[in-house]
Amino acid sequence: MKFAVLLCLTLALPAQQAWRVANDLPGVDFTGLTAAQKKQVLAALRDGNCTCGCQMKLAQCRVEDPACSQSTILAKLAVAAAKKGEDVVAALAKSPLAVAAANRNRILLDPVAISVEGSPVKGPENARITLVEFSDFQCPYCIRAVAQLEAVMKAYPRDVKLIYKQFPLDNHSQARLAAQASLAAHAQGKFWPLHDRMYSRSREINRANILLWANEFGLDMPKFTAMMDAPATKQAVDRDIEEGSRVGVEGTPTLFINGKKYQGALEPSVLIGLLAKE
Repeated sequence: MKFAVLLCLTLALPAQQAWRVANDLPGVDFTGLTAAQKKQVLAALRDGNCTCGCQMKLAQCRVEDPACSQSTILAKLAVAAAKKGEDVVAALAKSPLAVAAANRNRILLDPVAISVEGSPVKGPENARITLVEFSDFQCPYCIRAVAQLEAVMKAYPRDVKLIYKQFPLDNHSQARLAAQASLAAHAQGKFWPLHDRMYSRSREINRANILLWANEFGLDMPKFTAMMDAPATKQAVDRDIEEGSRVGVEGTPTLFINGKKYQGALEPSVLIGLLAKE
């Protein structure tokens, strides 16, 4: 009798709504679950949102988009949690996919620890707000960010300092050389002049021009060249890249405000208003 009622309910639903009562879902293996565990998993999949951005429930996504990798992963996670006797809803909420989806719409993420010892810094030492920028000297968006962040610094000359971290991207052929050159200039107190020159003339970055600019700024050229090419300098760039990856840098420029990853526009008007709240 119960089966007949369920069948009638399923047939009465529009095709796109059948997932609400379906007892089996594409790509979901319920083998090994008790009836109660399967019920728990199905309830969680019917109520939980898919994390891929499709605006569907997990069960719905399995039916209507069975190729979706994210609903597949989360369904398997739900089954595994049920087998262990865990709270399925809580397990789904704690999954990396769910956490990432929840963070997409946040302007500021939770603070993380970033090592800044020895990194180039601009602004007052005792500033109440610390901006950490992971950047690439050949990135067009980073070029635009130079003026944007400078406007923010001018708006808060006593309250904000900017720390620069290296994050050269593999698809920019001269970015790593530029990063090494900037650190070699930093060792002689000339990071920001070379920083500004390389960003203002990023299409001209190459070894010959870097040496020309460094000489123009009065650097000790033998020391500069030796440090630019030194294994220790290359390792310093690698450490910045590794740290950036650890704290969630996926592209450039990426900005952290008092350790919190910023996910909004780098428009000065937006940042200035946000920093006022900080």
